[in-house]
Order: sequence, then C-alpha cells, then structure tokens
Amino acid sequence: MSKVKRLIQSYRKYISVPWREDAAAAQRVIFCVYNETDELWLRAKVDEFEIVTRQAGHEWAMFDLTDTFAIWFSSQRYAKSYFQKPHLLSTLLPKYLAFITDAFETFLKTNESGPDSVVAIKGVGSLFGFLKVKEVVDKLAPMVTGRLLVFFPGSHENNNYRLLDGYDGWNYLAVPITADKGY
Repeated sequence: MSKVKRLIQSYRKYISVPWREDAAAAQRVIFCVYNETDELWLRAKVDEFEIVTRQAGHEWAMFDLTDTFAIWFSSQRYAKSYFQKPHLLSTLLPKYLAFITDAFETFLKTNESGPDSVVAIKGVGSLFGFLKVKEVVDKLAPMVTGRLLVFFPGSHENNNYRLLDGYDGWNYLAVPITADKGY
C-alpha cells in the first residue's frame, strides 16, 4: 500500500474520533505530514481526504496556497523592480502574510465553515523561502472554528517540523498524522 493511502487511513482513524469543543486554536490544527516527493500523489488523492472527512460527519473546505505568491506579487506596484533587486523583497514579505490572511478570511466567509468543519490547506511548500509555515498557521488557526488541516510536505519528529526537509525547522503543537503513525 502506498504512503499516501496509509496517510489517508491514519487521517480517517483520527478524524472519526469525536472532537473536543473546548480545544484552543493550536490544538485544533492537524498536520498531515508526507514526504515532499509524494506531493503529486497526495494532490491526486486529496479528494479521498474529503470523502473520509464527510463520512465522519464533518464539512470540508480546501484552501490552496500554491499560486498565492504569484497572484500577490503580480499585483505589487513595483514588481518588476524586485526582479532587478531581489534583496529588497524581504521588506515586502509581511504584506504577503496579510494578503494570505485576507484571502483566507474571504474564503471562510464564502464557504461558511463552522465548528464541525475541516478547513484544509494545500500548497504550503510554495511558502518556502518567503514565509514560515508556523507564521501562517498562527495567523489562520484562530480564524477556523472547526479543525485546520495542513498538508505538510516535509518531516516531523518530536513536534519538530521541517518544511521540504529544509534547514529551517520549528516546534509546533499541532496533531501530527503520518503514513506510519496509527491511531
């Protein structure tokens, strides 16, 4: 059985358990951790996560971060000048986080997600080099009243997450779900 299929099975077992209503925002975050080389397989099977979620009696909404940088950056007034002087881009990146936050807030209102919903985020690998996933999750998690599911291409060990197995890891208290960890 493939790693992605095992990840779906682990997720099914976890999402089927009744939810605590008094959980804090950080406790409502779920990271589905998978090897970055399995990204295309996961994207091909993401509908199975929705099916499993709905079978467990929860609503589902999917927010995609993949193209957000391109959309945001192309709307910047001096976008072309940043290609000539990319070192200046770091001063602009806090506005990118605000753009994601605003887009996510609009997405939540459009999809009417409630306390019994799973809001999934895919495309977090596209943040690499621009923003830390932790910063984005810290901003978005309090906005979700149900569960925030983050599809995370990288690794996890002892609550330490490494995006794309890069050097930049961090400690986060989300619930980790992996292909090898059963519930």
